[in-house]
Amino acid sequence: MAGKVEFWFEFASTYSYLSAMRVENEAAKRGVEVVWRPFLLGPIFAAQGWNNSPFNIYPAKGRYMWRDMERRAAALGLNFQRPEGFPQNSLLAARAATAALYEDWGKEFCRKIYQAQFVEGRDISQPDVVADCVVSAGGIDQITMHQAYSNSHKELLRANVEEAQAKGIFGAPSFTVCAELFWGDDRLEEALDWALKV
Repeated sequence: MAGKVEFWFEFASTYSYLSAMRVENEAAKRGVEVVWRPFLLGPIFAAQGWNNSPFNIYPAKGRYMWRDMERRAAALGLNFQRPEGFPQNSLLAARAATAALYEDWGKEFCRKIYQAQFVEGRDISQPDVVADCVVSAGGIDQITMHQAYSNSHKELLRANVEEAQAKGIFGAPSFTVCAELFWGDDRLEEALDWALKV
């Protein structure tokens, strides 16, 4: 591999959905390795004084985002529907991802979570939805769900959040290449190209 990019994603993030569905293909074109890093935006937003998504706090921004998501998803050939509640509670899914990403089906699990939420309109806070995504990705639901509830994977996720904060990450998706930070789905290609320079 010519370089490496860390892909920081939050399952409740609309634009992270777009990146998750295409980052591997774009990276393969360049010979770049992608390291998937699940984290939570709640603590990041709280540190900025927000108790909700900025897309809910600022209605005009929210209206723009939903329309922009429709346009971008269509341009990328991705299905998209607005979920019933936004943002969804992504804690359990993120904990499950910290376990799943040690497996060869882990990235597919992450994509299944995004599809469940933003294509099928399912509630990813529900254990049965997360378990279904494990199975459809190729894992064993009882094992991964046990890991998701374990203290070790709670701590792994907490450590990811702390590392994201230390790196100056303030939104999702974000991409880090060494000390460089790229924020937003529209910076995905730029981040991957940067990895070829270092």
